[in-house]
Amino acid sequence: MGWNQLREQIFANQKKLGVIPADAVLTPWPDELKKWDALTADEKKMFERQVEVYAAYLAYTDYEIGRVIQAVQDTGKLDHTLVIYISGDNGSSAEGSPVGTPNEVAQFNSVEVPVADQLKYFYDAWGSERTYNHMAVGWTWAFSTPYKWTKQVASHFGGTRNGMAIAWPARIKDAGGIRNQFHHVIDVVPAILEATGVAAPATVAGISQKPIEGVSMVYTWDKANAAAPSARKTQYFEMFGNRGIYHDGWYANTRPISPPWNLGATPPTDVMNAYTWELYDLSKDWTQANDLAASNPAKLKEMQEIFLQEAAKYQVFPLDNSLASRMVAPRPSLAAGRTEFTYLRPLTGIPMGDAPQLLGTSYRIRAEIEVPQGGGEGILATQGGRFGGWGFYLLKGKPVYVWNLLDLKRVRWEGAEALAPGKHVLEFEFKYDGLGFATLAFNNTSGVGRSGTGVLKVDGKVVATQKMERTIPITLQWDETFDVGSDTGTPVEDRDYKVPFRFNGRLVKLTLSLDRPKLTPADEQRLMRTAKRNSE
Repeated sequence: MGWNQLREQIFANQKKLGVIPADAVLTPWPDELKKWDALTADEKKMFERQVEVYAAYLAYTDYEIGRVIQAVQDTGKLDHTLVIYISGDNGSSAEGSPVGTPNEVAQFNSVEVPVADQLKYFYDAWGSERTYNHMAVGWTWAFSTPYKWTKQVASHFGGTRNGMAIAWPARIKDAGGIRNQFHHVIDVVPAILEATGVAAPATVAGISQKPIEGVSMVYTWDKANAAAPSARKTQYFEMFGNRGIYHDGWYANTRPISPPWNLGATPPTDVMNAYTWELYDLSKDWTQANDLAASNPAKLKEMQEIFLQEAAKYQVFPLDNSLASRMVAPRPSLAAGRTEFTYLRPLTGIPMGDAPQLLGTSYRIRAEIEVPQGGGEGILATQGGRFGGWGFYLLKGKPVYVWNLLDLKRVRWEGAEALAPGKHVLEFEFKYDGLGFATLAFNNTSGVGRSGTGVLKVDGKVVATQKMERTIPITLQWDETFDVGSDTGTPVEDRDYKVPFRFNGRLVKLTLSLDRPKLTPADEQRLMRTAKRNSE
């Protein structure tokens, strides 16, 4: 079954179950995505594999949640336990590209892996520890049925609306009952407080607390209130500049400028004025299928004003629709503003935000070490892991530096001879050819992902030189760390070692120096001209 047929089946089942109104309209399939019948045989084979693994994950998750519920029941306390189950993470995720990806880190660096390569290198490994896999967007859209859009698109219900089930056998008697009141996740805590009779604290440890902004959902639990008006009257939504506002059964929202699977997009920076608005009467239009903006401009203007009021009240401004630049924007950290880092002993688990950033810059790593009798082995320093990162280590006594380019290619520098026991100085120098992250300030990605040349030295002597035609543009594997003296995550090169691969010698001193590119006045003028042309 392909994604279009699956979508129709889901829609029919939703009506059969009564979780959407009988008159709800299935929103149209987007022109940007291929219909299933238009796919090649290879595409169908790969995409079926992707969704089968996803289905297995869901089945596993359901089973494990069932074990938790069963454990509570076995204690005899289930009747007196409040269970709130929310199915979804905003909406179904579209971060896998229209063809899916074996490595989500690659997708966040705007690197799409062709279907042919997925079939050749990743088909059998899909869903294992060897992949950081994500299904194609066609499945994502189908799993957002009956709505438009997906996770990251806060303007549309495909990116925000999730099914929720609440059970408390001793209190909620309408088991299986359906409720359609409009509520938000911030209403969960007020419901728990009311149900337990606990008042929200005004102060904690002497510090005044902000008021809880949600409203309780407890009134919906009684069958007599099944059709009661929603206690929540207004709710704003916003993410990456996509925004929406609910008020008394009406909903106004912007239309996305770029799809959420285009993670390297550089949308117009005039967030307030660059977006087209839509308007929906949810009392008659459950799925945002009938845009009334053109026919009811007065209501649209009223809703836009309410959004501005709510956004100001809840500190939403300034709006920011940046994508890649947001990921690398400077933040307060131990590494901020520094160009030299010195480590005098092994140190592991340094978060990415507090570690030296080697992307988009020239740099040098200098390791002063003592090799033991019998030869040196182990990690000197590493950052990232199997799905993107770098490693500097000794392997069978030989110095090695590896750049793992998103598990799609590895560039390697290696000395020909094993190091003799005793003191040595190992250096890796990388000269970056681009302008780096500074171009992102002009909504321009031309400075990242550029080429560079690496040189490996042993005791001042060059032992390997190689040019990288491309570098990772935006991010390493975010759930890994920067480690000195061993590797605490996954290897950057599985064929070389297994973690932790501790260095068996003495690390006297490791120094990492950065030489970040600097824009010249001519560079800035050129980037400003380009930004102006792109905004026109």
